[in-house]
Amino acid sequence: MFVLILFCFKVAKELTHRGDELRQLGWSQQDVFRYIDLWDYRQRWGAINLEREDRQFLRKAESALPEIKSSKTSIKKPLKEKSYYCRLSFFLQEMIKAESAFDLSEGAKGIWIILLEEELRSIDYFQPVLGLPDALKSKLLIPFRENLISILLKQFSDNIQMFELDFDHLLKSAKSTQSKTWKPLREGISESIKSYPILDSKCVPECRKVIRNEVIPMIRNTFPSLVDKDIVSPADDWIPDS
Repeated sequence: MFVLILFCFKVAKELTHRGDELRQLGWSQQDVFRYIDLWDYRQRWGAINLEREDRQFLRKAESALPEIKSSKTSIKKPLKEKSYYCRLSFFLQEMIKAESAFDLSEGAKGIWIILLEEELRSIDYFQPVLGLPDALKSKLLIPFRENLISILLKQFSDNIQMFELDFDHLLKSAKSTQSKTWKPLREGISESIKSYPILDSKCVPECRKVIRNEVIPMIRNTFPSLVDKDIVSPADDWIPDS
């Protein structure tokens, strides 16, 4: 029974000989005809009934043929559909919604929003794979973000207004199945977890420049899929495709 199933599978896989390909490779008409006859015989009665010399000839012919590529094509998921990218985008949108409820002066913006915008911009530019190796290394971005926020709080202390935002509860509004596996943005960070700094409009460009200068090398040097890629940094006016 097993031999029969295996034989049927082979017949289904090889529905026709490849004599024309041997001709294109320069094989003589006589050898091509011999290959076709032996191929047909094997399909009908099995290779075990062939003479040793014929089996060797058939193997030689088939080894000369290029490998048949699988008809299945792997579909590469777009960058913006990767879980890591979707997670950052979700937190960014939740912060934007939260800020709309704050009493802010025109043009004022949260430092966290600028940080996530720049992180996503760098990812859009460098195009990391965002597979498991990248995801594991991305944990280094948690302390990186916290340290950068601390530096910015000191640098722009005279132009910051503090609000409150419960970072740990942002995921509650997510309804997708994918979001059930997402971790909080500030996972493991408990100190001042609700502090949410808003920057005056006049300092937003300068703050963005500081963040960009830190985020670009961090993204490029953190994700393993980017290690061997020699990519210059994006120009200041580079904008990702929508």
